[in-house]
Amino acid sequence: MAGNSTPHFQNSKGLAKIEIGAHEFMCIGALPPFDHPHVFIDMGKADETICPYCSTLYRFNKNLGAGASLPADAEWHETTPV
Repeated sequence: MAGNSTPHFQNSKGLAKIEIGAHEFMCIGALPPFDHPHVFIDMGKADETICPYCSTLYRFNKNLGAGASLPADAEWHETTPV
């Protein structure tokens, strides 16, 4: 199976803003099992956007890597159960 190259971010802390290093990403809301539908967001040429489900403001930060965020624990990586 192909790896997932679209970064995923979560906001379990209920922060008003999360800085990210990508213009295209997935927002999952809170951590599972309290997540909302995983929504693909494309900022286009804008530097910020708001998730339509959880109202988190995502702001592009050119100094971060594509899958990185501030705070760093907003990054989410799906794990496959063993």
